[in-house]
Amino acid sequence: MIYRADPGRHTFGQAIGVMVLDVLIPRPPGDVGNATTFPFPVRYEVVPQASIERLIERRDPSLLGPFIEAGWRLVREGVRALTTTCGFLILFQEELADEFPVPVFASSLLQIPFIQRTLGRRGKLGLLTAHAANLTEEHLAKAGADLERLVVSGLEDRPNFRAAILEGCGSLDFEAVQAEVVGRAMELKARDKAIQALLLECANIPPYAAAIQETTGLPVFDFNTMIGHVHAALIKRPYQGCA
Repeated sequence: MIYRADPGRHTFGQAIGVMVLDVLIPRPPGDVGNATTFPFPVRYEVVPQASIERLIERRDPSLLGPFIEAGWRLVREGVRALTTTCGFLILFQEELADEFPVPVFASSLLQIPFIQRTLGRRGKLGLLTAHAANLTEEHLAKAGADLERLVVSGLEDRPNFRAAILEGCGSLDFEAVQAEVVGRAMELKARDKAIQALLLECANIPPYAAAIQETTGLPVFDFNTMIGHVHAALIKRPYQGCA
């Protein structure tokens, strides 16, 4: 077997490249920004000045350029697919996918059509987001969502989550944030009895996904289910054993 090293490539074995927001957020296991989250290696690239304020509050279109630059740095290092650490990047999904020669799945919201198709025609999907007030119909339309079968709730008014994630205070009380996230998920389920599954928009919420599932009893989708799905398509393992 002959192995090849292309100019500018220095590491190998990292199929998934993650473009990371330039934010002061602690990332416990389960967070997309924590490499121990995954049972396979990933490669990270910080996007300079890609702040929560510019992306979520201002929807700043000038951020596309820095994400393209970061994506190309990852592609040149050999990654075979690109993702991010914020579901609000659905706004740039088409442009990023057009730019790169590898698959791009910029947002966990891309899973909405798939999940909704798995539910009965009267079944609804509950969407838990970091900031419902800033999650617009444009975001959801770009994701291909059926709005009539989508119930959205946000965490922007939860004090511990807001301080740690949205305001970047630099510390995170895991138990306090988990209690807020799980509480909001339970409220979301109670809002509509037709909700049959949950999707977590934010890449910082998956550390609490198991607790959400335990309390709600619902299937829970998030960034990590999407990343695992794509990785399984990129890295196929041969089957062994007898029939």
